Amino acid sequence: MRRWLLLIALLSNFISFTSAQTITYPDSWTGGQYYTVNGAKLWVVTVGKGAPLILVAGGPGGTHLGLRRFDSLAASGFQLIYFDAFGRGKSDTAVDVKEYTLERDIEDVEGLRKAMHLDKISLLGHSYGGVVAQGYAVRYGQHLSHLILANTFHSFVMWQENDDNSNHEIKTNYPEVWQELMKIREEGAVSCDEKHQEIYGRVPYGFLYAYNPARFEPNPDPAARPRPYPNSFNSKLYYQMVGKDGDFIVGNDIGNFDYRKQLKDLKMPVLIIGGRYDRVAVPWMMVKFKEYCPQAKFVIFEKSGHNPQVEEPEKEFPVISAFLKK
Repeated sequence: MRRWLLLIALLSNFISFTSAQTITYPDSWTGGQYYTVNGAKLWVVTVGKGAPLILVAGGPGGTHLGLRRFDSLAASGFQLIYFDAFGRGKSDTAVDVKEYTLERDIEDVEGLRKAMHLDKISLLGHSYGGVVAQGYAVRYGQHLSHLILANTFHSFVMWQENDDNSNHEIKTNYPEVWQELMKIREEGAVSCDEKHQEIYGRVPYGFLYAYNPARFEPNPDPAARPRPYPNSFNSKLYYQMVGKDGDFIVGNDIGNFDYRKQLKDLKMPVLIIGGRYDRVAVPWMMVKFKEYCPQAKFVIFEKSGHNPQVEEPEKEFPVISAFLKK
């Protein structure tokens, strides 16, 4: 009997190894297909086979490309479904920027589920994507088997804290940038103005978003950098959704969402992920998820900022894999 059990275990390990070896990782530029969702064509890329996990990107305005760091989860037996949301990447864009709404993004996840003929899905929302994922869970919880909220925001209050903390850090550590920014703001400039964006963008990404900023520095050899992805960040969409001065005062959709009263009623298993050095989804607000969603599993990664999938994947991915297999 033990001999048979050993043989079964070895065979199981061989099958798992073989499956992991035969996974294909398609190119995001050419390896996907379009699905028509709510009247627009959305670009979708899938990796692996198994229980479907739809991943929702951040921004708002970002593409799925940065989420490809999660690819290795496919080896644990999941089908990863990446997509460029309406107005991003290779997907259709709006004629009128007012078409870009949180409501539309939530409904497009449901539309994609239907277009792909999926019954139950798991959902992982990162940063702004977690705002979409929470909205989906509140509205369409019957279609969710698992919900993962990674480095995200529970309310407009938390997003405003993101603004306030980011600006405090910039004022303290990049006073020359802050001084120039204040000068044009005194002249009437707001966040959506090109000059304001240019000055604000001088602060390195890794300063606010990383435990180890070196992980986010571009390759010094331009030839080794990945080729540009189409419409990689839609700034018009961003400021339509966060408000015209959204880097200082949140408005529009982002100035109104609030899931704090609803999270405790979610019935599906919930995993909430944070980073100790996240200066955007700030830890003192992140830990409040424990109060608003007490039934969730809550994990903070101690050597990560806003992207544990980049800084501590060896710790984060086993947590996600085990959670999804429950």
